[in-house]
Amino acid sequence: MAKIQLIIFDLDGTLVDAYAAVASSLNYSLKLVGCPPIDDDTIKRSVGWGDRNLLARFVPKEILEQALSTYRQHHKEALITGTKFLPNAERVLRKLKEEKYLLAIASNRPKPFTNIILKYLNVLDCFDVVLCADEVAHPKPAVDILLEVLSRLQMSKDQTLYVGDMPIDVQAAKAADLRAVTVATGSCTQQELLEAKPFKMLEQVGELLDFLSESQ
Repeated sequence: MAKIQLIIFDLDGTLVDAYAAVASSLNYSLKLVGCPPIDDDTIKRSVGWGDRNLLARFVPKEILEQALSTYRQHHKEALITGTKFLPNAERVLRKLKEEKYLLAIASNRPKPFTNIILKYLNVLDCFDVVLCADEVAHPKPAVDILLEVLSRLQMSKDQTLYVGDMPIDVQAAKAADLRAVTVATGSCTQQELLEAKPFKMLEQVGELLDFLSESQ
């Protein structure tokens, strides 16, 4: 394949584990609006589509805005204590940057929360572009975020690799005519990822360096 110069990453489930923060903020907001708590496994299976869609699964429409406002206020603090790197993620980012790859984030998280995570983990400076769902017309699995990253960095599709952890990541990449690499460290099973037919499936992001060296 053509030499990769740009790697676009999803965030949650790909580079970081923020499920504890999401669970804490979700159940806090549900309690305040009088809804029952949700177990961790259900929450983990429900993330990836943005916080509004997450809340909409568990609260009535008429109190969604109240619950979402409460969630977002709580989440600013919860992210600090409830987020960590997935195995080898920081090492991979530092190595890729050292090797002069362009790096980008394409996340369905709102931009303020994405920045909190990247600043807290001290890797914001690794990325040439950080783009989020609240900055484009349509979130993943639409192509908007990915195409906007390419436009901002003036990179071609054949020079770009997209790395994510969900079938919607593969869908977005394919719709944008990008090669999608999946990692099995998020909320989906390996079978679900295989059925999405990514270009390559890895166990975790730590395998990305070997994949790049072997394929170029």
